[in-house]
Amino acid sequence: MLDNIDLILGAAVLAFIASGLLMCVEKLIKKKDKVVYRRAILVAFGSCFGLCVWGIHFLGMQNYLPDTYSFKLGLSCYSYFIVVLASVFSAWVITQNKLPCSRLLLCSLFMGTGISGMHYLALMAVNLPEHEIHYDPIWVILLIVISIIVSGFSLWFAFKAKNSVYAKHWMRVTIFLMLVISLMGLYYTGMTAASFYNFTEVPHLDDGAQHSQEMLLLSMMFFTCVVLASACLVAVLELRLEERNLQLLKINEELENLTLQDNLTKLPNRLFLQDHIEKLFQRYKLTHQKFALIYLDLDFFKAVNDNFGYQVGDHLLVALTERLQSVLDDNQILLRLGGDEFLIILPQIKEFQLESIAEKILVKVQERFLIEHKQINISASLGIVLYPDHGQSLHDLLTHADTAKMLAKEQGRNTFCIYSASSEQYFQHRHQSKLINDLYRAVDEQQFVLYYQAKFLADYQICGAEALIRWQHPTLGLLAPNRFIEAAEQTGLIIRMGYWALEQACMQLHVWHEKKLPFCQIAVNLSAVQFEHKHLVSTLDKLIKKYKIQPKELVLEITESTAMHHIEKSICTFERLRALGVLLAIDDFGTGHSSFLYLKDLPVDELKIDREFIRNLCEGSKDEIILESIIHLAIRLGLVVTAEGVETEQQAEILKRLGCQQLQGYLLGKPMPIQCLEAKYFAGS
Repeated sequence: MLDNIDLILGAAVLAFIASGLLMCVEKLIKKKDKVVYRRAILVAFGSCFGLCVWGIHFLGMQNYLPDTYSFKLGLSCYSYFIVVLASVFSAWVITQNKLPCSRLLLCSLFMGTGISGMHYLALMAVNLPEHEIHYDPIWVILLIVISIIVSGFSLWFAFKAKNSVYAKHWMRVTIFLMLVISLMGLYYTGMTAASFYNFTEVPHLDDGAQHSQEMLLLSMMFFTCVVLASACLVAVLELRLEERNLQLLKINEELENLTLQDNLTKLPNRLFLQDHIEKLFQRYKLTHQKFALIYLDLDFFKAVNDNFGYQVGDHLLVALTERLQSVLDDNQILLRLGGDEFLIILPQIKEFQLESIAEKILVKVQERFLIEHKQINISASLGIVLYPDHGQSLHDLLTHADTAKMLAKEQGRNTFCIYSASSEQYFQHRHQSKLINDLYRAVDEQQFVLYYQAKFLADYQICGAEALIRWQHPTLGLLAPNRFIEAAEQTGLIIRMGYWALEQACMQLHVWHEKKLPFCQIAVNLSAVQFEHKHLVSTLDKLIKKYKIQPKELVLEITESTAMHHIEKSICTFERLRALGVLLAIDDFGTGHSSFLYLKDLPVDELKIDREFIRNLCEGSKDEIILESIIHLAIRLGLVVTAEGVETEQQAEILKRLGCQQLQGYLLGKPMPIQCLEAKYFAGS
């Protein structure tokens, strides 16, 4: 019956069209954003694909059916409807972002049983006068299984081709040919399960056999309908789930926008600024253009909240936002940093334009507000910075803008100030003045702590520790000595601070005695002012007796410049200190203008070479030659030589080779709290 080549070619053409439709549906769906359009495309595809598949079946049957036949319209439409449903569902699965095994299995069952059901329902829709159709149960079941397997592989390969990056074109060609062969093979193989008998040629089957065939067909139809109904239910649930996912995605986007938005004014906030400013940096680095930031702070806004209430203050901020936005262009961005602080980003701006824009903003802010029947007048102080002239990072720009804003407030408020180096110097001076004021309170409340940096012998055994003062500032945190020592010397507070440090060192030595730790020497620095203080020796004597320490456990370090300032007086003070039994050391040796002639007259025990000689020390350098002379002469004078600022192994090896007895620096140990020092060096004691 396969002698009609035209019918075979026609079925092949329809198979090519159907395969092409399946390969194109994903591209069509991707181009449409709205869900309604996507669903319309899926229905249209299902109708066309189902028509092609039904057409293949119809042309295929022509090669098998006897000469006289007709179709039952109801069953024919029903078979077409089944394959359309299966096609729509399959296309929907391919267009999804994910294809889990459960969904692939369900879709394979749906598509396979749909195709098989359509095939046999269409055969049942054929009227054959004087003929009977007999079905082989094994072939029927086999066809259903093959349809399910072929459908599963086709859908899986189509989904993989959609997401493939490499060789995507060849994958599509392979899948296309596989679909064509599968569609042709399924229908011509499926027809082998059906046999057509003429009543006059073969005996009728008995009633039992006919009944069993009818039950087989009915069971198959029932199974097909159940699978189709289940798949439709799952499809509806999946569509609902997709809608929910879209809603959740939309909600997440809204929440993300809210995190970048100020709740009160609906303006962008600091998080938005961080992301946006990075984009501006990238763009303006390439174009070498400039943009400006205006830091706006309302004057006496706290008084508005105190007098009228926070609700009026909030309404005022909202009204101010509307006014400011009316002044700005579309490409200029207004942000709220928090409280009554705003920031304006002015892209592609020239410096001469800043003053006119600032004046417009100030005039707009000064206009009277009417909030809840209350007339309110406010003003603002503006700090202006320009990128890249005043900073190339967000932190620098905001810091300098804040500095300029504070200067505007110092100038009487209700004005603006463009950042400059002079404004920075002004605030550094103000900051130093404030720091001096805080220093008085710090001394009264003893806001200081001692850090300890270990000293080591040439074999890296710990032999002592130097006490270094730190200021635990209430707002600025831990401050190093370079931030406050000069101010302390100017005010004379250094004397009280120095005596506090001496007492803490003596107390620590006493604690080590009580704990029976293998304690070592503690060195304390004496400032120039304290070294010349008239009560130094007597105070130190009292501390030694109070804490019952061995005097040789305490080392006093005096800088070279201090010791040589009044050499005769220094020698006298050194001798009085030496009489107490404490050890004396010359600190920062090599930075002053002393001579070795004076050095022989000073009753000192230790010489600490300044770190500047160590910084660039290397083999064969001039520093090595100078150090060799200092070390050899100091040793011959009976002094212990300590090198400060040792940071590399090479420096340590050169110093040991030159005869330096003690080493100190970041290579061996950094300054640390007393608890850390004890844990590190006395843990096993």
